[in-house]
Amino acid sequence: MTPPVRLHVNVDHVATLRNARGTSYPDPVEAAAICLDAGADGITAHLREDRRHIVDGDVVRLRSASKRTLNLEMAATDEMVEIARRVLPDVVTLVPERREERTTEGGLDVRGGGAALAARIARLVGAGIKVSLFIVPDVLDVEASAGTGARQVELHTGAYCHSEGAHADEEIARLTRAAKRGTELGLEVAAGHGLTRANVGRVARIPGITELNIGHAVIADAVFLSLAAAVAAMRRAIGAPSP
Repeated sequence: MTPPVRLHVNVDHVATLRNARGTSYPDPVEAAAICLDAGADGITAHLREDRRHIVDGDVVRLRSASKRTLNLEMAATDEMVEIARRVLPDVVTLVPERREERTTEGGLDVRGGGAALAARIARLVGAGIKVSLFIVPDVLDVEASAGTGARQVELHTGAYCHSEGAHADEEIARLTRAAKRGTELGLEVAAGHGLTRANVGRVARIPGITELNIGHAVIADAVFLSLAAAVAAMRRAIGAPSP
């Protein structure tokens, strides 16, 4: 029997709300605990170079408090690699990052990353950290990822989430091809970006996808449902039973 697709909840936007008023609340660490108690399989947090939401202290506290997988999203820079080597999250997901963007757009340039990217991945792997690469769902990018030392790829689902009708079907086919190739190459395959309760089902049913990283939609749903209920609702939409 195929195990349920894992749900990792991104708590960045809890920190966004906290930082908007310069208060100590709402606390993303408390939010993470609520998500895990409600059935999330792990927590994701993106430590951006400009620290616009999650900050260094949050990462340290999340590591100490996390009862399950902690996935640290970060740019592929020397500064971030050294932070990860100190904090030791379970997973590091390397993402592209531009300061002017509202959220992560596009995928990591794995094919153009060269020796610098390979060296940073090696330093993370050497510290015992599982490395995932956030990439566009292109077979060539999947194949390039397989030679880097990373154990997982996370497929960018933004193009699917922003499309409709036949275009959405094309994006699902593209994601399916990328997931199939990743599985063939022995990579774990995750997916994320822009997923909501309304559109997540088709992605969750793609063979080979074992994990979904979802943040904005869960935190937005929590405004109306409560955070615990939002996690449970997303699990139902994915097709994963609540604990």
